[in-house]
Amino acid sequence: MKKFTKIFLGFTATAMAVGLTVFVLNLSTENSSENPPPMPKTAEEVTEPAEPFTEPATYPAYEDYVPSASGMTEKAKALSRVNKDIVGWIKIDNTPVNYPVFVDPGAIPANHYIYGPDAHPENEYYLHHDINRNYLFEGVLFMDYRDRFGSVKEEQSENIVIYGHNMLNLSMFGSLRYYREVSGYYESHPFVHYESQYGTYDYVIFGYIITSGNWYTDFDYWNMEELDTKEKYNAYIDRIHRDQLIDTGIDVRQGDQLLTLSTCYRDEDNSRFIVVARRLRDGEKSGSLKNIQHTDAYVSSHPGYAGISESIRQKEKEEKEKEEKERQEKLRQAELAEENGEVSEEATDEFSEEDTEEVSEENIDE
Repeated sequence: MKKFTKIFLGFTATAMAVGLTVFVLNLSTENSSENPPPMPKTAEEVTEPAEPFTEPATYPAYEDYVPSASGMTEKAKALSRVNKDIVGWIKIDNTPVNYPVFVDPGAIPANHYIYGPDAHPENEYYLHHDINRNYLFEGVLFMDYRDRFGSVKEEQSENIVIYGHNMLNLSMFGSLRYYREVSGYYESHPFVHYESQYGTYDYVIFGYIITSGNWYTDFDYWNMEELDTKEKYNAYIDRIHRDQLIDTGIDVRQGDQLLTLSTCYRDEDNSRFIVVARRLRDGEKSGSLKNIQHTDAYVSSHPGYAGISESIRQKEKEEKEKEEKERQEKLRQAELAEENGEVSEEATDEFSEEDTEEVSEENIDE
């Protein structure tokens, strides 16, 4: 073989090897075509995305809108015309998180007239499909297929779980990594705004943890949307507090609506990074953590957070006292009516055995 031919074949083989290496690297989970941005050291360095971020042109631009009291917002109507699976919009101020949220359609059979020829199990389709249902590696942010986020608050899931890829270019849920990696990032970005099709809800982040994503884990948070008992709810909160990477001091109790943001942490062990927030209560306002109720233990060591906590506790105390007075008055009226023979069986059924047992002996003797 001539020397020139050998040199040419050598260069060709080298080029093919380099190309194959690049191709394999690009298949890496959670990767992107761009180099990752440099890691900031303080929250001040990431008040704006490390790289300019723009929403895809396919997303209708509706930054400011007025919720409709009669039904779906105009924003929701416009998005639903593009894709009926869009159920909301999530935003964390001054971060790349500013996206529509889709609901997973559940298990999809093959050759579906909407979702295409391939079959998909639950919570998989939007991992790699865009707003127009075309293939897109980074996918979109999507809500668990079992979650409810409709117009009636009482019917919404106690814990809404939203999934998104941990992209190196900070898109999707890529910027969530800053909560665990950048000092002061939480204090600068503690609030999450999640709009339904009918209105807007504000949440405050109270914890974030690294946990397993394997099916055999003892904490399968993705199956914990309906925390409808005290035991289930407290078990979820206790686990977040046990493994939390930061002590926020935010007060959380049963009845608070929860929002869990889930993304990948490490592919090698299938671990997840989840950020958990609760919905703001009456009297609380987003914008400053001093407007949020904290635990007594936290307030004792952080006096600056005492104001709103004390105000809310006083309001709760007054409401409970009012409810107790109304209950006692109903019991008194029931007793008087019964003594006069004016109470029917239906009226007596309105009061539980526990209520009637609380009637004092003095009133009974009368």
